[in-house]
Amino acid sequence: MNPIPFLPTTPADVAARGWDALDVILVTGDAYIDHPSFGAALVGRYLESLGVRVGLIAAPAMDNPDDFTRLGRPRWFFGVTAGALDSMIMRYTAARKPRSDDDYVPGGQAGRRPARAVIAYCNRLRELFDNPPLVIGGVEASMRRFAHYDYWDHKVRRSLLLDSRADLLVYGMGERPLKALVARLEAGEPLGEIVDLPGTAVVVKEPPAGEESVLLPSADTVAKDKEAYAVASKLIHRNQNPGCAKTLVQPHGNRFVRVNPPAAPLTTEEMDALYALSFVRAPHPSYVEPIPAFEMIRFSVTAMRGCFGGCAFCALTVHQGRHVSSRSTESIVDEIAAMTRLPGFTGHVSDIGGPTANMYMMRCDDPAVEALCRKESCVWPSVCSRLVADHGPLIETLRAARQVPGVKKVFVGSGVRYDLALLSPEYIRELAAHHVSGQLKVAPEHVDPAVLKAMRKPPIETYDRFASDFLTASKQAGKEQYLIPYFIASHPGCGLPEQVKLAEYLHSRNIRPRQVQDFIPAPMTLAADMYWSGVDPMSGQPLSVTADEKGRRLQRALMQYFKPENRQDVAQACAAAGRSDLVGFGKKKLAPPVPPGGYKNGPSPAPRHDRRPPKKGPKP
Repeated sequence: MNPIPFLPTTPADVAARGWDALDVILVTGDAYIDHPSFGAALVGRYLESLGVRVGLIAAPAMDNPDDFTRLGRPRWFFGVTAGALDSMIMRYTAARKPRSDDDYVPGGQAGRRPARAVIAYCNRLRELFDNPPLVIGGVEASMRRFAHYDYWDHKVRRSLLLDSRADLLVYGMGERPLKALVARLEAGEPLGEIVDLPGTAVVVKEPPAGEESVLLPSADTVAKDKEAYAVASKLIHRNQNPGCAKTLVQPHGNRFVRVNPPAAPLTTEEMDALYALSFVRAPHPSYVEPIPAFEMIRFSVTAMRGCFGGCAFCALTVHQGRHVSSRSTESIVDEIAAMTRLPGFTGHVSDIGGPTANMYMMRCDDPAVEALCRKESCVWPSVCSRLVADHGPLIETLRAARQVPGVKKVFVGSGVRYDLALLSPEYIRELAAHHVSGQLKVAPEHVDPAVLKAMRKPPIETYDRFASDFLTASKQAGKEQYLIPYFIASHPGCGLPEQVKLAEYLHSRNIRPRQVQDFIPAPMTLAADMYWSGVDPMSGQPLSVTADEKGRRLQRALMQYFKPENRQDVAQACAAAGRSDLVGFGKKKLAPPVPPGGYKNGPSPAPRHDRRPPKKGPKP
């Protein structure tokens, strides 16, 4: 067992392990939290288990060279990642304004992570070292491996490999590519000559020969031609299955970005071994301020990775893959048992889940068919007949978790896929009776059929059935519990008429979203490609796109129709959508009429049916 519980972050830590140098140095935009929910810690511990001498540079200050140089130059490579999310999403809102916080750094301090962090860190390393070996990975690299639409520049940018000038890009979940990379480096193969690893991308001078590669429209072409962009998107999104994927090649000037097929997902045994590594499950002791992201996941358990839902707007599916890899019940129970001995544990496990709470152990009934499948989703437009959508293993695991000594409650904090949950009334009853802390997150996202089709989400009637069943099960369990539904504004395919339908739905059920999910086109998601090209790349059908700030503002206002400050925008949106019948006074109206010239002295008055008599003051 290592005498130093954390991965080395200083020269003293390296010396304490008896090392004179490091093989790999990881550079991340996140703080160092030695917990399996944080990518740099997970990768670092995995490399350590392979015998690699690995160190970590966490959230380095761009103006402090010592942050980048204190561990020296690695023997093999610097592994650079922006952190848990794309750095542009971490820094900017959907309105392209700076965010006020960053949950993955001490104190939640905004602005510490640089914009386009992978490029920024690689540039800084090149300034401080002579031709350093660079391997990039994580969500930002994964989602930007091809020429891609960038929402913040509002243009198509070339592959991140070109802008970062890295030697190799690891995409998706990195364990298999890194294991193969380490083996070849140990054998003496130069990093610059390793071009064919599954789950990686490289820049080459010549495209690979043979029928196992597909040539995409060039970066220059897709930057100018939206039809060509949609063609490239379709080829990329139909090439995500490791069982049948081919190498994709995209010309960038006189060079080529070679993206090898995805790496195979981990088996249950490999997942168990990964999460059994010696994580401290705490932030590095050098931090004084709390790290908000750690507080949220401190006592949570990752039961699975990957998602076969195929939601158009979801970056996790594209990054983690559509195959669900699950841990065994024994592995999960062992982690919870160890968790009960940690300082601060109160008996509550905050979550057992992953990208989706209830896809645990689900799989295709025929591995041979699965290896050839190119479907976008296993559950859209309906649940595939070959999907083994059995909630039994999940129910057993949740029951076993509840029986761990020292555990009082086990909650499900990850989003529930309600169309799958409807296949198991027993799961809904179990969920309602034991695993909800008063509120359950679900994501119907919209109500209009055309918008839901673009999103790859089930009909709203499916959500309504789940809501009825869940509330009934809660009542039977003697609990007053609620659903917290999430909806998105300004998704491709959604104009003002469609958003008015959503507002009517919310109003009729007295649903009042506290926060609005304003659509952000995350790079390489299908929805981002729809947003840029104006068509659904998979079908070629045109879609309405709301890109102007006024249109986005009106859609946000419709989702929060009940706020006084939004009533003028709601009235304007209804009129623009041809639904002036919803403007006026009465229980079925969304907003009161707007007086000539608008409201000049504050928000509009509440509709009459919302008005309450003033409270009587004390008698004289």
